[in-house]
Amino acid sequence: MNLITLADLEQAQQRLRGLARRTPLLPFDLPELGTERVYLKPESLQPIGSFKIRGAGNRIMALTEAERARGVLAYSSGNHAQGVAYAARQLGLRATIIMPTNAPRVKIDATRVLGAEVILYDPAHEKREAVAARLLAGAAAPPVLVPPFDDAYVIAGQGTVGLEIFEDLPEVDLVLAPVGGGGLLGGVAAALKFLKPSVKVIGVEPELAADAQASLRAGRVVEWSAADTSRTLADGVRTLSVSELTLAHLRQYADDIVTVSEAELRAAARRLLLEARLVVEPTAALPLAALLRHRDALPPSQHTVLILTGGNADPATLAELLGGQ
Repeated sequence: MNLITLADLEQAQQRLRGLARRTPLLPFDLPELGTERVYLKPESLQPIGSFKIRGAGNRIMALTEAERARGVLAYSSGNHAQGVAYAARQLGLRATIIMPTNAPRVKIDATRVLGAEVILYDPAHEKREAVAARLLAGAAAPPVLVPPFDDAYVIAGQGTVGLEIFEDLPEVDLVLAPVGGGGLLGGVAAALKFLKPSVKVIGVEPELAADAQASLRAGRVVEWSAADTSRTLADGVRTLSVSELTLAHLRQYADDIVTVSEAELRAAARRLLLEARLVVEPTAALPLAALLRHRDALPPSQHTVLILTGGNADPATLAELLGGQ
């Protein structure tokens, strides 16, 4: 199994120029952490409001002309869907997206607005991979599948977040990132370990959807049920498992995966909304929840970066978080 290289990451960075934004590092004052300086990497500022534009964009930009003519197919709970739809629209390609019926309505609607055909399925009764396989099998000229994480181009695209972090903050000691399918964490960890091996890169998951942590601990892919993972408010990490490819990257480059409770997640999301003044979805608050509530379990650091993965929050969820105490 081939892992991505530094050259793969640098090529992805070149392909994404003009498609994905270079997001800034924003200092975030947390007096309770003493001298530790914390920075936010707000991928919520991407054109689609999520880091997913990087992986989807890199995969689609690398397609041959013959492949582009066939269009693209993807499955996603929302942010990858928008990344594929946006990149496809930029290149004038046909896009079909398979989405679960429990995906936030704001993400389904946004994907359709970007011009993609959306096909809904019930995750309690069918796996998205099976829906995709059925569509591909019935097509005379099947579209090219753009997976949300199980693809080297996608992992390299997500990893460009790590390149930017090092370029903007060479003294970085610790990076915390949400982990669902493992593409972001695997790509970012690889990028940073290539450039500065001493950096610690930690994934953060909800306790109610901790399949990636279970996989890393077991050294093999551990799958959770949709009934289990759907319990978390962090809809962006409701994947049932990592893949063999992303797990290989996590085992090689990531230092650990920690978990947080739903109460910790909600408190961190509310704090980002009110204090960072950024519109973020609950998934994006996972790193802050870990830093605030589990600092002793994390490596020591003077310069810490939290990757805020997206800002495509359901309005009702935002209202609930803002109204909480």
